[in-house]
Amino acid sequence: MMKKLRGRNLAHFGCLLGITVGLTLGIIIAGVLASVFNVALNTVLFVWFGLTFGLGAVGWVMGDRLSSRFAPEGDVDQQEVAKGLQGPTE
Repeated sequence: MMKKLRGRNLAHFGCLLGITVGLTLGIIIAGVLASVFNVALNTVLFVWFGLTFGLGAVGWVMGDRLSSRFAPEGDVDQQEVAKGLQGPTE
């Protein structure tokens, strides 16, 4: 199974954080919109869904950029070059 995951990002911690923050903020803001400002239910649901989806997407992109990846199995030489164990080949 690990061979299939080579070259793919396995750690999307940003997505988890983004969705969690999006759900929490979305519920709070939706509750304020519904109770204080008397906004229609459809608008409240769109705000809640938009925050959840938007922050989840931002978190996914950030997690993709910040997390490490497993190198493809055939690139052992490039792994060693990246670690500084071997000089660049010409």
